[in-house]
Amino acid sequence: MAQHFLLSAAARTLSLKAIYKAGEAAAHETFCKMRWPETDGEAVCPECGCFETYKITTRRKFKCKACLRQFSVTSGTIFASRKMAFVDLLAAIIITVNAAKGVSMVQLSRDLDCQYKTAFVLAHKLREAMALEVHTGEILKGHVEVDGAYFGGHIRPANVKADRVDRRKKEHQNGRRRVVVVMRERLGRTLPVVTMAEAEGVALVNENVDRMATLSADEASHWDMLHAGWEVDRVNHSEVYSDHGKHTNWAESYFSRLRRMVVGQHHHVSPRYLHQYATQAAWLEDKRRESNGVLAHGLVANAMGCPVSRAWKGYWQRSA
Repeated sequence: MAQHFLLSAAARTLSLKAIYKAGEAAAHETFCKMRWPETDGEAVCPECGCFETYKITTRRKFKCKACLRQFSVTSGTIFASRKMAFVDLLAAIIITVNAAKGVSMVQLSRDLDCQYKTAFVLAHKLREAMALEVHTGEILKGHVEVDGAYFGGHIRPANVKADRVDRRKKEHQNGRRRVVVVMRERLGRTLPVVTMAEAEGVALVNENVDRMATLSADEASHWDMLHAGWEVDRVNHSEVYSDHGKHTNWAESYFSRLRRMVVGQHHHVSPRYLHQYATQAAWLEDKRRESNGVLAHGLVANAMGCPVSRAWKGYWQRSA
């Protein structure tokens, strides 16, 4: 039997040992090459676009010869105003991409020897960088599977049986339950969206799926409206999971990864941030056959191309 890709040497082309052995200068050079690939890592002023700069080697900064502005490789990116060393940033990225089901913030903070808050914000910035490849705005084509799954909102039952209520009823819900609706191309991209109800997925399909595509969905009644615009294969999961090629197994595979991420690693995810965890699971699912070195360098490139985060810049300093 053929060896699984993740068990092969081709899947591991970068390691923590190699990152720390190379040192801070090599890590900084990696960030420079990902930030300015067109000049092979030579600095370009983010303010005026000038290619002629001075190197301030004592502080790993640059100074533009035209506008005289000082800047670093992370200026204007999602890592702007960072205090963590470049070798630790690169280590955090390789730890993140190595964790197929995600990594908890407590574990990441211990691995990097930093505060929990630092690990929390850093991980969410990386998820924001992943979104550049997940939420591209491109229309899904070919054969697309659509499905929804509920996350969060668990209501703990009362200790005494006589005090327990029917937790399925709306009046007993806590309002924190959300639905992740996923649209996934077979052998293609995965697009997750967090909604309040699975029925909202019909409008999402209208916005994100090509009219010439074909669909697969389960027997939930709200998917009946999809027949008006597409050829839809339906599968009744109460009877069968796959019926002669009619299935939503690709969507279920994504939910399997996301659920193990939420339950097995993070244990609890706020509905406020669920969309970022869903994005991370989609990014990992789409790139499951790429080596960790390719994933790490790609994520660095995404971070260098991602502007300063509006959600996470100064997160712990905000008054509200």
